[in-house]
Amino acid sequence: MTEIEVLKTKVREFCEARDWDQFHGPKELAIGLITEAAELLEHFRFQSDAQIAEMFKDPRKKEEIEDEIADCFFFILRFAGRNDIDLAKACERKIAKSALKYPVEKARGNNRKYDQL
Repeated sequence: MTEIEVLKTKVREFCEARDWDQFHGPKELAIGLITEAAELLEHFRFQSDAQIAEMFKDPRKKEEIEDEIADCFFFILRFAGRNDIDLAKACERKIAKSALKYPVEKARGNNRKYDQL
């Protein structure tokens, strides 16, 4: 069992113990992910690169950011678990697609949209 599968199991057990399956349909989990991502973004809004670098040096602020990342990951794991998605395979497949869409010789150092490469 991969580490991702172990985490999916832990998340599933956590949620089942609280009888949360009834609240965890795809729509609700997607909404939860976006909500948590917005909470992560709040830490960086209106901050300069220097201010952000300082945040990561502050153990309390870094932990707050880690908590928000973990909340996002929790929703991703839960979504995958509830909808029979193999995250490792999905990620590998998406990387392969992106490699075709963004070939190194055109995309390296370039942040333009793929259709503008």
